Amino acid sequence: MKKLLSLMALLAFVTTAMFAQVEKKTVKADVQPLKVKKEAVKSSKDKPAPTTRPVEIATDGAKMTFDQTTVDYGTIEQNSNGVRTFPFVNDGTEPLIIKYAKGSCGCTVPKYPKEPIMPGESAVIEVRYDTKRVGPFSKNVRLTTNVQDQPIMLYIKGTVMKAPEGLPAKQSTLNGF
Repeated sequence: MKKLLSLMALLAFVTTAMFAQVEKKTVKADVQPLKVKKEAVKSSKDKPAPTTRPVEIATDGAKMTFDQTTVDYGTIEQNSNGVRTFPFVNDGTEPLIIKYAKGSCGCTVPKYPKEPIMPGESAVIEVRYDTKRVGPFSKNVRLTTNVQDQPIMLYIKGTVMKAPEGLPAKQSTLNGF
C-alpha cells in the first residue's frame, strides 16, 4: 500500500512539473511591448516630409496573363468552326506548367501546351466547342497550373443557329469537291 501511495505521489509530481514547463514555454512565446527611446521621437516640425515612391513587390513563381478570359462566339451556324484561342504570357519569374485543363462538359474540349512556358514566353490555349448542338451556350474551362492563384477559369459563350435546310451542313469531300 505504501508503494502504491508513493508511486501516485511521484506521478502527481511529474505531471505537475510537465505542465509547469509547458506553461513556461507559452509565457516565453508571448509578445513583449515595443520600447521606444525618447530621443528617437521628434516632432514632425524637425523632419522634412517623407518623399513618396512607388513600392514594387516582387512576386516569385509563374504568372499567367491573358488578353481576355472570355470569348464570345456571337451567333454562329450549326456545324461551323468551333475552335477559339486564348493567347497568354508567362509574366512570372519561373516556368509556367499547365498540369491539366478540363471543359465544363464533353462539348467543350481544351488543348493546351504540355511543355513548360518559360518566363516572358507566350502560348495559346485552344478551345473547341461542339457546334452540332443548336441554341445558346455558356461553358468554361478550368486550368490547373503551378500559378499561385488557383483555379484559372476561361469562358466561352454564344449561340448556335440551325443550319438552313436543303443545304449540306458540311462541304462534301467526294472527289475533292
